Amino acid sequence: MTASVAERLAGLPRDQRNAIIDQLSPEEQEALLYDWRDFLARPEQITPDGDWDIWLIMSGRGWGKTRTGAEWVKEQVAAGYRRIALIGETAADARDVMVEGVSGILSVYPEDERPLYEPSKRRLTWKNGAVATTFNATEPDQLRGPQFDLAWCDELAKWRYARETWDQLSFGLRLGAHPRVLVTTTPRPVELVKAIVAGTEGKVHITRGATMDNRSNLAAKFLERIQLRYEGTRLGRQELRGEILGDIPNALWTYGTIETSRVRQHDPLNRIVVAVDPAVSNTEDSDEHGIIVAGVHHRTQEAYVLEDASMSGSPLEWARRAINLYDQHQADAIVIEVNQGGDMVAQTLRSVRNNIRIKEVRATRGKHVRAEPIASMYEQGRVHHVGSFPALETQMTQMTTFGYEGAGSPDRVDALVWAMSDLFPAMVGKTAIQRKTMSIPTIVTPMAR
Repeated sequence: MTASVAERLAGLPRDQRNAIIDQLSPEEQEALLYDWRDFLARPEQITPDGDWDIWLIMSGRGWGKTRTGAEWVKEQVAAGYRRIALIGETAADARDVMVEGVSGILSVYPEDERPLYEPSKRRLTWKNGAVATTFNATEPDQLRGPQFDLAWCDELAKWRYARETWDQLSFGLRLGAHPRVLVTTTPRPVELVKAIVAGTEGKVHITRGATMDNRSNLAAKFLERIQLRYEGTRLGRQELRGEILGDIPNALWTYGTIETSRVRQHDPLNRIVVAVDPAVSNTEDSDEHGIIVAGVHHRTQEAYVLEDASMSGSPLEWARRAINLYDQHQADAIVIEVNQGGDMVAQTLRSVRNNIRIKEVRATRGKHVRAEPIASMYEQGRVHHVGSFPALETQMTQMTTFGYEGAGSPDRVDALVWAMSDLFPAMVGKTAIQRKTMSIPTIVTPMAR
């Protein structure tokens, strides 16, 4: 099928287009499935003209960022690029989304034309000699040494060590006549995204888009559900419309405050706790179970948020995750909020293991009241995030002096507050929480840190 025929089909209403496609031979139909530039892509998904170094696509969920990235890599390999970095938020994201996913690189080729994928080597090899290697943003030093002429960075605004990973990539982009990067991300006002938008990281072409731009390829029920729940909210503006949002008036935390105290490393900590804010129910629409790991250095009296492991799932699933984190970080206790579940919350943990130290806490005042002294510690530079925790930080910046302005429950913030309240009990008024420590026999004493 010629490009001109594909272009004419693409311009027809869906019902007319489908009627014509139904009359094509199987070979012609298959050709259309891989005709990105002339048939499948919307204009804003086509590689832009111009002398740019970075193509930044900031758009809502479901816009087609992954497919655009995969097709771009395919097009650039055909154009002569040979050494490619594929960087995802985690190793699993790079593998499961960027390479093997339903819109990943392997999916945009007919089976007999696909590059050879070697998962154990994190490598794709094309018949023309081009090689792509997958990396992740939790191990920036993976990018020390290799050199590239092309890179695709997916969900950069969610990267754990965004600046460090980006810098290592930048040092390695030194091959070819014009090294280029595609960044596909749902936007957040993190330092690196703002720097790219400002043009300080290189010449940038920015493409913005919303979820609804791709409505013809999305389930009607999905669109109905997310619009009903998120349209008009800040989360909806960020996740559906692809907007970079500023700070909310009267917010207890700002992105600037969090960014200023962000670190990658820390000295050994004297105490570590796993804090859990369990969800009330376990359904598809339930809030998440907030699970935060944090520790304190007694000499400096500074705290470090080590992990946001919040999740959806059953009570048994959150209990198992909390205990795994307790072991992994050699924690001193699991701090659990029991306002909703009462004794059943501790019993859920004990059903997994008996020999752990549990501290029950019960709120007696509102969430924002409990959060205010913790926010003041951030302003004093006494709390540091070890890397980036996008979902947690989004909730933090939506907690105001009048209450929470985000969608759903601030489960992650609640868990953060419980962790800090246990590490710094003097910072929280006695009327804000009630504590109960459960001394369970055969407690395993954490190893010295």
